[in-house]
Amino acid sequence: MIWFDLVTPKSVMFFRPFIEKIKERGKTVLITAREGEGYKEVVDLLNLYKMEFVNRGFFGGANLGDKLKASIHRQLALMEYIEQCSITKLVCLCSVDANRVAFGLGIPIVNFYDIPLSDCTANFKKALPQARLTLPLSTKAFRPYMVPQTIFERFSLESDQIHEYNFLDVVAWLHDFKPDREFFDDFLLSRGLDKNKKTIVVREEEFKASYVGKKYPMLYDGLKIIKDMMDVNIILIPRYEPEPLKAMFPFATVVEEKMVIQHLLAFADLFIGGGGTLNSEACFFGTPTISTRSFISHYDKLLIDNGLMEKADTKEELAEISEKIISKRNNPKALFDTMTFDLDSIVDEILR
Repeated sequence: MIWFDLVTPKSVMFFRPFIEKIKERGKTVLITAREGEGYKEVVDLLNLYKMEFVNRGFFGGANLGDKLKASIHRQLALMEYIEQCSITKLVCLCSVDANRVAFGLGIPIVNFYDIPLSDCTANFKKALPQARLTLPLSTKAFRPYMVPQTIFERFSLESDQIHEYNFLDVVAWLHDFKPDREFFDDFLLSRGLDKNKKTIVVREEEFKASYVGKKYPMLYDGLKIIKDMMDVNIILIPRYEPEPLKAMFPFATVVEEKMVIQHLLAFADLFIGGGGTLNSEACFFGTPTISTRSFISHYDKLLIDNGLMEKADTKEELAEISEKIISKRNNPKALFDTMTFDLDSIVDEILR
């Protein structure tokens, strides 16, 4: 049995095709997940895509002490469950809890990771906590081509343990995705929005994540300036609880239910994102994109260098860039057509 621990929305999207392919090959798959107060996005996505899973543990929130307690409790819950299963391999996006349990039980670990450092320099001191706690435990580790091999080798991995894939992670689930304009228009109408106005879609940063650590005000202050500058629809995709956003931005539409959000990203006139995954998805569709992230990863730099994404560091920059690039669509083909999503080859290596 192949064990997938899916603890972030991205991990659900990324591993969907891998899980389906592994099942097609007659292998049994176990999916574990977690949720918590104000954090149901992973479970909602699994239910949306009708993926069977076992819920073990909970999200610890923003506080480091609470994170540690949640992690300790989840590791125990996972261990007690996994011990009863015939697991041959763990596959995940560097899930700390699953790595620790698999390592302790002698289960081979296959880690995928596209952000081992919090910036695109080679400064090892900026290694993310997840990478430091998981990559050294890997039996095999997969990295996207824009992250240098030498960075992975710093985590005590031998070169033959590290495998490269030639695509940005979002290609795994967008390569055959067909965006639906009718879905986008129906969404606007159902929320009482004017489809003749330009639409800006916004995503918060993961301010409760250990690699961010605090809530930066720039995005929130910048949105208020943008609203005063332009008569536009603003759609907010919450990272955590929707209520604070609804109170802060009464003029905006806050998405509360789980849906196939890629339809909105594909047809928006502008996407503003504080994270990585939705930024990359918007770039894939050629949607003008601004990153308000508090750091720049290797794949962020790739998108910026190829003219698919802008970076804003102040509320004034955010407003100025928004006004400049809204509705000016990009051509993503020059970058994404160079990528190859070879699902069978990667699955072969996972199972080998």
